[in-house]
Amino acid sequence: MRRIGILTSGGDAPGMNAAIRAAIRTALKNDMEIYGIYDGYKGLVDGDIHPLDYRDASEILTRGGTVLGSSRLPEFEQDVMQDLAVNQLKRWGIEGLIVIGGDGSYRGAQALNRKGIKTVGIPGTIDNDINGTQRTIGFSTALNTICEAVNKLRDTSYSHHRCFIVEVMGHHCGQLALWSAITCGAEVLINQEIGYSEERVMAQLAIHDHFRNKRHALIITAENMIDIQALAKKVSEETNFSGRAISLGHIQRGGSPTPEDRMLGSKMGKEAVEVLMRGEGAKCICLIQDQIVVRDIDEALADTMRDDEELYDLFNDLV
Repeated sequence: MRRIGILTSGGDAPGMNAAIRAAIRTALKNDMEIYGIYDGYKGLVDGDIHPLDYRDASEILTRGGTVLGSSRLPEFEQDVMQDLAVNQLKRWGIEGLIVIGGDGSYRGAQALNRKGIKTVGIPGTIDNDINGTQRTIGFSTALNTICEAVNKLRDTSYSHHRCFIVEVMGHHCGQLALWSAITCGAEVLINQEIGYSEERVMAQLAIHDHFRNKRHALIITAENMIDIQALAKKVSEETNFSGRAISLGHIQRGGSPTPEDRMLGSKMGKEAVEVLMRGEGAKCICLIQDQIVVRDIDEALADTMRDDEELYDLFNDLV
């Protein structure tokens, strides 16, 4: 395989540029041509494809987002759109494709592989919600951003006997909420996995208020689980805490990637190119017990084993 392509798809995640950089340099050092496909599958269908060289890999390691741009293209599920993409790749002589993104991006890669294009997926999403890998690119940075924000909120919360309800991303997965609840020392966690009970939340706050005499409290909730403003009002009305609500929103997607995400992206980008060099396809790059592992995409996506139970036990023990 002498000519490969690379694209980023779906939501951007800090550390994607580290993977892009590693892929470019690994390919060029092995006398391969590598082409950047801009704006994800949309750019692939439209033919927005350009050759990449060493200059394209310079000064991008520390940047958040993705220099290749990204987009969502639900229509890519259609067979006709996939055929257009395959025709573009063949027109450019691209034999293999690296796809960096979430599970939707993986499904696109699977479809292209079935049509004869060898593909390799790299897990890039702040939500850490891709099966088969213990960590995804961007998760570390998003978690770090949440911790920094909550640290600042705690200062004002302590001064005014407040309870902050902080909404974090993760509509379909509660990983960010779980990890941030533990690392930020939250009193209450609300996410999809444990659900929401207003009675339970108010009872927990009462314990921290009346029996533990805490001057402040923190509730971490995954996005779109509850009306955070309504909960804040109820907290103010029924406890001695002054309820305040804040949604961190897209600030969680931005920022310079942490060293962990830079390292993970670099390792995965290099490995993805080496997989294509071996002529393999329908693969994805995973992190398992701190080791980079190559797995079949189908097998990885079917693997739902995680370390969540241990982390929920840890949160409950520390509250």
